[in-house]
Amino acid sequence: MVAVALFTRCWGEPGALPPVLLVHATGDTSADWAEVAAGLVENRLVVAVDLRGHGASPRPGGYALTELADDLEVVAAALAAEHGRPVDVVAHSLGGLVSCLLASRRPDLVRRLVLEDVPVPHRREPLAPTRPEGDLAFDWDAVLQVRAQVDDPDPRWPRVIASVTAPTLVVWGGPASPMPREHVAQMAETVADGRLVRIDAGHLVHAHQPATFTAVVRGFLALPD
Repeated sequence: MVAVALFTRCWGEPGALPPVLLVHATGDTSADWAEVAAGLVENRLVVAVDLRGHGASPRPGGYALTELADDLEVVAAALAAEHGRPVDVVAHSLGGLVSCLLASRRPDLVRRLVLEDVPVPHRREPLAPTRPEGDLAFDWDAVLQVRAQVDDPDPRWPRVIASVTAPTLVVWGGPASPMPREHVAQMAETVADGRLVRIDAGHLVHAHQPATFTAVVRGFLALPD
């Protein structure tokens, strides 16, 4: 399937620091990052996407993770070309897996990577999600297709993750997170240059502890290359 043009939401202006690209989780949108963006925006441009099937982006009906990565690659490539440097990527849950695919296939586009509560995918017992009532800000088919790919993951995932060369910060949400610590820790251990930080906030780290999350991210992005 051909990549679709993603809706983007921007904060700040280009500055001395590399642009930051924010990538949301299943069922969220670019607006979910507003508080984090406000904390990262000094001297840099911050851009958040609506992944396909979410928010104001197209709903093409096909939601393979590789297709989501195709879409994200277009945005990252345009930002890198416009600003003459690779971007920093901060991504939550589903967005983290999509960003791992991007960083694996296009290391020239990603300077640093932050993965919020993102485990290495392992096969798990499928649990049918319940559709919320009313109109949704996302395509319910996207939820179903993504869930199927996460429940029964591609066996190539460990090789994909091992090929991520960008320095990577993995943030685990602590015991309240549904993501097993060992699988999140495995993510930090499998990427070429990873480190693990715990923030006790559950799966929605950036929403429940925005100031702490943003400070940790800002410090990581400021580390010398």
